[in-house]
Amino acid sequence: MIAEIKPGTGRGIMQAPPSKSMAHRLLIGSALAEGESVIEGISSSEDMKATLDCLAAIGAHCSMEGDKVTVRGANLQNIAEGTVLNCRESGSTLRFFVPLCLLGGGRVTLTGSPTLLSRPMGVYEEICKKQGLLFQPTAEGITVGGRLKSGSYKIKGNISSQFITGLLFVLPLMSQSSTIQLIPPIESCSYINLTIQALSQFGITVRWQDEKNLFVPGGQHYHPVHARVEGDYSNAAFFAALNLLGSEIAITGLNPDSLQGDKIYEKDFALLQKGTPTINISDCPDLGPILFALAAVKGGGVFTGTRRLKIKESDRAGAMAEELAKFGVAVTVHEDSVVVYPHNFHAPEKPLSGHNDHRIVMACAVLATVTGGIIEGAEASRKSLPDFFERLQKLGFEVICHDA
Repeated sequence: MIAEIKPGTGRGIMQAPPSKSMAHRLLIGSALAEGESVIEGISSSEDMKATLDCLAAIGAHCSMEGDKVTVRGANLQNIAEGTVLNCRESGSTLRFFVPLCLLGGGRVTLTGSPTLLSRPMGVYEEICKKQGLLFQPTAEGITVGGRLKSGSYKIKGNISSQFITGLLFVLPLMSQSSTIQLIPPIESCSYINLTIQALSQFGITVRWQDEKNLFVPGGQHYHPVHARVEGDYSNAAFFAALNLLGSEIAITGLNPDSLQGDKIYEKDFALLQKGTPTINISDCPDLGPILFALAAVKGGGVFTGTRRLKIKESDRAGAMAEELAKFGVAVTVHEDSVVVYPHNFHAPEKPLSGHNDHRIVMACAVLATVTGGIIEGAEASRKSLPDFFERLQKLGFEVICHDA
């Protein structure tokens, strides 16, 4: 899909999209509960479809009506031998489901796009090796088998928190208690706390013993819930960014007490307004593209903690550097930092590319509201926010979408 955006500003009130991070957690918790749960505020994004499909594959019964999903839990001891789970392009789905698949003992294969399957999975591979479990990666998928055990886990704190969340889903179900030791430096701690918060809604207890050790009591049971997904700060950030460019958009539905790490965008945007700041994004890597975009329009910026941007849907630092160059903006990408230089910002000299990455598409769209522009591969926005361009139109922006 090609999206053509005319320069302009927007006005209006917009309900924040539901939090994708919390939605994954609430749906999986519902599938582990002994009974029927109702989760409201579920979007029809590609990532949500991936998690719902995988829950159905492992035996949970899910029905969706509007934004409400009713889930009847499954006994994951009974996952059928040879079950295949299609995770599409959702990194959260893939990493959350590996431990779930290791509850039943039989062989289960997780598949997805080539980009997804190229993401690092060494944490689980090492755990399986130590416990004598099957972990067999191929170009077509990852096959796992055997039963995960309780015990003491030691995991590097600067890898994706998705591995830790995956373990936190299943360790409470073990007969014995477990501990997870995070080896400093610890990044994305906010996502771990988000998981602990979600689990508590199902009656599951996980405790921080100190700043780097988690204690997970065994013998616990998930209880069904009726819950609503809170608003998503990471996607709301793209619309809030428009206010720094002349728009007047009020965003509703965000929890001011949320544990979402991306809530920090409010402070980061203020820093970008004032000058050329240095901002660490190690705890909020999903904000990288929109922060780089705003820095391009404002006075530049230095961003540290960017190492993990290489292993997202695209190499996000490299992709944004390529797209910002079309606006005349110089960017240097280092191993763990990105510098966006002050510049003579101008309209893009050629069509923009979405790099098959929803956050790159949305960041480019924000810039195009200033200069105008054409985005190729704009359909990637459907991964997390299927109605992104419709939302822009409702706010008064002139957007024309058509097939390539």
